[in-house]
Amino acid sequence: MTSQAQLRLEQVHLFAKLKTQGKENLQGYPILHDISFEVFEGDRVAIVGPSGAGKTHLLRLLNRLSEPSSGKIYLENREYHQIPVLQLRACVTLVQQESKLLGMTVKEALAYPLVLRGLSKQTIQQRLSHWMELLHIPSDWLERTEVQLSAGQRQLVAIARALVIQPKILLLDEPTSALDASAGLHLLEVLNQLAHSHQTTILMVNHQMEFIQKFSTQLLHLQNGRLLINQKASLVDWVNLQESLIQAQAQDDFGF
Repeated sequence: MTSQAQLRLEQVHLFAKLKTQGKENLQGYPILHDISFEVFEGDRVAIVGPSGAGKTHLLRLLNRLSEPSSGKIYLENREYHQIPVLQLRACVTLVQQESKLLGMTVKEALAYPLVLRGLSKQTIQQRLSHWMELLHIPSDWLERTEVQLSAGQRQLVAIARALVIQPKILLLDEPTSALDASAGLHLLEVLNQLAHSHQTTILMVNHQMEFIQKFSTQLLHLQNGRLLINQKASLVDWVNLQESLIQAQAQDDFGF
């Protein structure tokens, strides 16, 4: 691992856009405030916080589905805006919580990003076989379409579709939310292996504390768009964190 941060955010703010006379040019309510942190190659970063904390917005910024209102984001010391969007997303890949197969079969969806890269049929088949085996995706899913898959199955296929392109950084939004405990633990084992070998750096939004403790090397705790904790996982007081998250969620639910 090098001493240079692979991903770096400096005083990033994000405001919602207000529409006025058909234009989106006014700053609305703040979503993220003054976010600064660094991520190094092979890190496994867990992002936690109550609903509305800004977790998904942060992932969208890192994938350039949104742009910061101010502040800067760097990938390997290169400012985000200097990197073409498609090139960036090939390096920093996002798997959203509700991913779609866009009418494709599982096989077509997994192969599609590799076809776009001009890889041979043999290479594509090898990649698919490799990730299907690692993620325990059975071959009888290959001809299924989205409507023939459960939410957990779709989630797993979406993660496989991201991994086949071998991104440097993988962004995951609640990847275990629709998986049973066994499948969730197996997924985290695979992700841990990838990060440990420095093949992939992972930032994962997750509310399941038992998975986060097993997975993370670094913790980011967001609340009301602010970064409350940026700490090595080994230093986190997990009991206190859990209580804080429960209290914050309860206050949010009741509008306090």
